[in-house]
Amino acid sequence: MRRYELSDDEYDRIEHLLAGREGDRGRTGKDNRLFVNAVIWIARTGAPWRDLPERFGKWNSVYQRFNRWSQKGLWEEIFNMLSIDVDVKDLMLDSTIIRAHQHAAGAKKKHTR
Repeated sequence: MRRYELSDDEYDRIEHLLAGREGDRGRTGKDNRLFVNAVIWIARTGAPWRDLPERFGKWNSVYQRFNRWSQKGLWEEIFNMLSIDVDVKDLMLDSTIIRAHQHAAGAKKKHTR
C-alpha cells in the first residue's frame, strides 16, 4: 500500500457508498478504489489537479467525477463512514507551523489623519 492510499479495511468500510459499482444503473466506474485514492492523493499533497500522477488516469476526468460526487454529497458520507471509531486520543499538532494571520492578533487599528 502506498502512503496516500486507502487500506483494505478503509475501502471495505466505504465500498457500499460508492457510485458506479457493479449492479448500479448506468455506467459502472472502472475502478472506484483507484479514483478515491486519486482524490486522497490530491487532498494530502495539496497539488493542483493537473499534477495528478498518470497512474490515476486523466486529471480532468478524475476532477469531473470528483465534482459530481461533491454535488451529490457523497464525500461527506465517505468521510463520516471513515471517521467512525477513529481514535484521536493521541492526536498531536506541531504548533510551530500553526500561525495566525497578523490581523488576528487583536491589535487596534491605526487611524491615519
